[in-house]
This record gives sequence, structure tokens and C-alpha cells, in this order.
Amino acid sequence: MEGKEIYEHWDKPSDRRLKGFSYALKGGQLTVSEYLDIVQRDDRTIYTATVLNQNQGQSVDFLLTASDSTYTFENLNHDFPQKITYKKMADSAIFVRVFGKNREGFSYQMKKQYVKPGKNGTTANPNYDPSLAAEFSADEYGMKMYIFVILKTGTNQTKDQAFLSEKFSGHMNNINRLVEEKKLVIAGPFDQNSQSYRGLFILNNVATVDEANVLLQTDPAIQAGLLDVELFPWYGSAALPAYLKFADKIWKVKP
Repeated sequence: MEGKEIYEHWDKPSDRRLKGFSYALKGGQLTVSEYLDIVQRDDRTIYTATVLNQNQGQSVDFLLTASDSTYTFENLNHDFPQKITYKKMADSAIFVRVFGKNREGFSYQMKKQYVKPGKNGTTANPNYDPSLAAEFSADEYGMKMYIFVILKTGTNQTKDQAFLSEKFSGHMNNINRLVEEKKLVIAGPFDQNSQSYRGLFILNNVATVDEANVLLQTDPAIQAGLLDVELFPWYGSAALPAYLKFADKIWKVKP
């Protein structure tokens, strides 16, 4: 940011998403202040900001309302800001304006920094395998986006053992199907806990939370209300699916 040692770092984990964070540098120390996300959902583009130590940690969404010479994101129900605009000044400069009610606010210019390997803490990897990175859809950091799913106790509290057996048998079969379709890379139960959390999934090759919700409705236990779900976009190692070929060689008894 012009005049201040404040930066935004952005990655492009998919064609429909940008992820970033804002941070300050002081005495060589990096302090993150905000997490940022821009994602295309159907015909809408949503800018999401999560400011640390504000809004009780809750994210705030802003809808893209104009994208001609200036990109404008708005949320008129939010107190401040209600509007954020980005105007490209040059290939290496963007002018940003942040507005609240009655157009009060502030503006600043951001200049693009070109980081070379070995500079500013980055390191070139001598073991980098470009074909393997492409196979796993890895970005330049070896990462990609997943959907992290928390499975919780659902609203259906039936004690019908035959019904429960049928639905949870279907639940396990559906897990195996999703693994075979390369849509699921992690699945497993939690031990007993106070949050009523039953297990977790990490979904792979699923672009959006909406797409993940549709996919999860193929699970008989979720369909029946025996399990409920919470979904979160999650940024992790693109190599995560590589463990599956070993996982199939170490089980002795099928659950």
C-alpha cells in the first residue's frame, strides 16, 4: 500500500476463485489482519472479507455490482464499509476506495510487487516436478482448494434400528463411491464430544459450497436427517489424495 508497509497477497486456486490476505510488516515481522476471498457462484461474484478481531470473527460478503472500468463490490446492509471499488491505473497499480454511509471513507493506491525466487522469504524448490503438480492441480505453492465438511448429529432422532442400519450402510457405500469418483479424499469419525460432531469429510474436485451441498445429498444418512453438515472452503496441500493408494493396502478388516 502506497506510503505504508501494508500488503495484500493473492493466489488463484481455481478459475472461479481468488484467495488472499492482508498483512503488515514491521521490523521484519509479518502480522495478518484480514483474510479475503473472491469467488464466482453461478452468475454472481462475491468478495468476502474476514477481519481479525472484528465482527466476532464473522465474514462479510460484498456483491460485485459493476465491472466496467472500475470493479465495485457492495453490501448496503453492512455498517462500514458498504462499498469497495478497485480501478486499474496501470499494469502494476490499482486505486482502491472504501466507502461507508454518505460516502465517507478513505482511498489508497496499491502497487504490484514482483517476487523472484529467493527474495522476501520465497524459495525455489529443487525437487519441483511440473508434471506431478499438474496431475494434482497444484498452484505454485503446491496447494489447492477443497471443501471441508463437518458431519453433525441431525434432527432425525429415530431409534428404529432397521432404519438406522439401512441408512448408515448406505452412508458407508456412498463414501466409497465418492472416493472412487475422486470427489472425497478424507473421511472419518470423531470421538464423543460436546459439539455433537460425528465426523468429517474433505471433498476434492468440488468447485463451490453449493456444488458440495448437492453432492452430499446423495448420502442416505444426510438425506434422512440423521446427519447434518457444515461446509467450509479449505486451502490445503494438493498432494493430499496421494495417500489413498497406500490406504487401500493397510486395512485388514473392512468396517
